[in-house]
Amino acid sequence: MIHELPLERRTLHGHFSRDLPPVLEVAPGDSIRFKVLNAGWHWDLDRVLFELDPALDEGHALCGPIRVQGAEAGGVLSVRVDELRAHDWGVTFGDGEMFTWSLDAEAGTASGHGATVDLAPFLGVIGMPPPEPGIHPTAPPRRFGGNIDCKELVAGSTLFLPVPLDGAHLSLGDGHGAQGDGEVSGTAIECPLEHAQVTVGLVDDLELDWPIARIRGAWMSFGFDEDLDTAMGHAVETMLDLMERELAVTRPHALALASVVVDVRVTQAVNGVKGVHAVLRDEAIRFS
Repeated sequence: MIHELPLERRTLHGHFSRDLPPVLEVAPGDSIRFKVLNAGWHWDLDRVLFELDPALDEGHALCGPIRVQGAEAGGVLSVRVDELRAHDWGVTFGDGEMFTWSLDAEAGTASGHGATVDLAPFLGVIGMPPPEPGIHPTAPPRRFGGNIDCKELVAGSTLFLPVPLDGAHLSLGDGHGAQGDGEVSGTAIECPLEHAQVTVGLVDDLELDWPIARIRGAWMSFGFDEDLDTAMGHAVETMLDLMERELAVTRPHALALASVVVDVRVTQAVNGVKGVHAVLRDEAIRFS
């Protein structure tokens, strides 16, 4: 089944909390279609679309939460990104100065200030609230997802997340038109998305402490921490878990192989909590 989630004030929030009531309930295998505001709650460049509560909405404009039937704390949620289409404008900030982009979804390009780059739209935020009570900011990524800001999570990718609480309470948002690894200015091409669709599922035969993803031709693992070395350690350890399972090798063998073929990248270093992702390409290892 495909559910339409309308772009309305009741379907948007600017913080994470386990106490936010779900605005939609879906079954595993269902898809959700929705529009996405940019991180600053804009649909049009020159105005915020809705009236905001300064105590609750200072974070990204997120769609949801979405309750997933059968999701249980400690389980694994899959979120397949089916379709993403950028709106016609975006902005990037450099040292406080705003640079505007004109986006052409048909041509797959963004142009502005004499420069043209390729579009590669993705959702900066895909995640669930921490299990602890209270109001939590949207900016830092967590074990349960959130503001991961990974440019690889384009249409066709699937993100796997540890579930923090029964029902999952998934939220999505933060449209990006394109971004480099690191997101060094603190912003990508921040843009609304005309159209987005994801499909959710539950994975029974997988245990996760940190997120992983399946992208075209590769597996990825993630780690997050205020300390970059610690974030890298989480990403690498999770990749070694993946390699043991997918390649049927021992831990020492996985580590030796990873040192030869796994690429470790800085996802972003600008959200207080830094992100690292490790990438293992399918063709990187051939067994005789």
